[in-house]
Amino acid sequence: KSSGTTSATSKFIPVSREALEDCHYKGGKDLIALHYAHRPDSKLYQGMNMVVGGSSTIEQLRADAYSGDLSAIIIRNLPIWVEVRRTPVIETALMENWEEKIERMARETMREDVRSIAGVPSWTLIILRRILELTGKDHMHEVWPNLELFMHGGVSFRPYREQFAELFPASGMNYLESYNASEGFFGISDRRGSEDLLLMLDYGIFFEFVPVEELDREQPTTKRLHEVEEGRQYAIVISTNAGLWRYMPGDTVRFTSVAPYRIQVSGRT
Repeated sequence: KSSGTTSATSKFIPVSREALEDCHYKGGKDLIALHYAHRPDSKLYQGMNMVVGGSSTIEQLRADAYSGDLSAIIIRNLPIWVEVRRTPVIETALMENWEEKIERMARETMREDVRSIAGVPSWTLIILRRILELTGKDHMHEVWPNLELFMHGGVSFRPYREQFAELFPASGMNYLESYNASEGFFGISDRRGSEDLLLMLDYGIFFEFVPVEELDREQPTTKRLHEVEEGRQYAIVISTNAGLWRYMPGDTVRFTSVAPYRIQVSGRT
């Protein structure tokens, strides 16, 4: 159940088992693999991974289907390779009261050997600042000396970059951005220091693109992947293994490269 970014009206986005395994969790595996490519000496799995998720409110639609926040659905169904090294405990991760949840998460995780964090930058900042208040430390490496990776998505990281640099002053900290939404997992930052994202083409999503200048036309041109041009802006159209058919998530992207396909999220339709 997604409210989107431009309206308070709820939308219902299908999430299938195939979408969880072959899209969302596959994106997580690729993020971890890219981190190890950047840091072959990484000791990520000798510690814990902090996952910052949303509300647990679930509505049972029928015996075999329910609706809720995507991050809660993901946390409820996490594969064992994530669950064995995840903090906080699932009861805390899925709490509905946000203020109580921040406090519980901060108190539970500040005692752990956290090696990586996954979450939306804005929510994560609130929790990290509360941990510093509780511990009296100056920055997060004093709390978690082995911290080495922050995996973030949901919003542009640019407005938060300086704030995280203050919290994580160690030069070896690795940041990996993902472009994902309730509709699917679309792209990953595969190069350190770059602001564009590699478009992931093996996640069960078929991509089409509408030139931004044609969005108001009754019959706009639709480009397939091999027809897009570098530097032009397009609205994304997706069909997915979750059951979406020629759906527009509402984002526009600009291609920075077509070999391989790399994009920057440039705005909203």
